[in-house]
Amino acid sequence: MDKRFRHAGVTLIEILVVVALVAILQSLAVPSFAAMLNSARMTMAVNSLFSSLLLARSEAIKRNARVVVCKSANGATCVTSGGWEQGWIVFHDANNNGARDDGEDLVLQQAALPSSIRFSGNSPVVNYISYTPIGSASYTSGAFQAGTLTACNVSATPVEARQIVISSAGRPRTVKTTVDECS
Repeated sequence: MDKRFRHAGVTLIEILVVVALVAILQSLAVPSFAAMLNSARMTMAVNSLFSSLLLARSEAIKRNARVVVCKSANGATCVTSGGWEQGWIVFHDANNNGARDDGEDLVLQQAALPSSIRFSGNSPVVNYISYTPIGSASYTSGAFQAGTLTACNVSATPVEARQIVISSAGRPRTVKTTVDECS
């Protein structure tokens, strides 16, 4: 037989080794990819609310009037139940009552966040954040309003979270943290 036309190929064992290696690498990559996607979704949610707060603060200064950010399930009115993950609105609060009434300008409407994200506020900011014409956060009663909003991916175990901390001057900032659980 002529050696110039020798057939080259792979054996069954070589194919099985390659398939096994690919399976092992894939099993290592999938969990870290899912964690990266969850982290990106949470960061997107925090950035969205953060930019809404900055918008509300600048609108209050520009309009020389109170502007409110509140939780909203329907994109038109404020709600007091549920978390911030159901969505929120930014509006000009002409009558200074902290709730959107007929005739008050809607500045921004944010739709609900992915179902894997929870976004809650501590008691000062559980329902709304209100900005005055000088850019400070205050309740409709006039008392200063400072608080923390926490976003996390649903988990029964300790998980990474992001917080938006609103100072007494109304300036928001973000912080990375860990929560014991997120439900």
